[in-house]
Amino acid sequence: MKKIFTAMLLALAGTAAAGAQTLEKMNWFNEPAAWSISGDKLTMDVTPKSDYWRISHYGFTVDDAPFYYAEYGGEFEAKVKITGDYKVRFDQAGMMIRIDHENYIKTGIEFVDGKYNLSTVVTHTTSDWSVIALDRPVDAIWIKAVRRLDAIEIFYSFDDKEYTMMRNAWMAANCPVKIGMFAACPDGDGFKATFSNFKVTHLPDQVRTQWLKNNAE
Repeated sequence: MKKIFTAMLLALAGTAAAGAQTLEKMNWFNEPAAWSISGDKLTMDVTPKSDYWRISHYGFTVDDAPFYYAEYGGEFEAKVKITGDYKVRFDQAGMMIRIDHENYIKTGIEFVDGKYNLSTVVTHTTSDWSVIALDRPVDAIWIKAVRRLDAIEIFYSFDDKEYTMMRNAWMAANCPVKIGMFAACPDGDGFKATFSNFKVTHLPDQVRTQWLKNNAE
């Protein structure tokens, strides 16, 4: 029986690999006027006067920027490389993890007052905003998000080798999320953003794994 079960797992793994995630299989929320996919690279012309924000500090709610996503349940690690031709205040590009219009996290790079900032907005009914100011322009940034239980850990890197945590944020556990690439241009006429090497890797559920360990035959 154990051999049969192992064979079934291998067969399922082979099927999953054959149907692995590609950019072409993902979906648009607020599709921009122009975009293209080449290999593992997505390029978009970011919609002018678009953003994601809810209520707090500024007193308005917007939910109209382009977001290219796939849907995942459970725990995972997600990573993407981000570049952009940032031009004006609040131009931004990065990764978004979203349950609905009242619950989402967007994180990446944002151009504010002539400087590049690592930026994270966490929204649960209302939005908050945290930034890490950079002392120089950067050509590209890598963002990595790890979902474990009811937390999302967010990391950044300039070389895809050394990662530094920039935020640990709450998000409801055991709830499917949409995860992918977003860009916004709240204050300008649009810019070009490029994303590459987007990948989501399933992580075994911690609670289930511990239960199986505790109840091993």
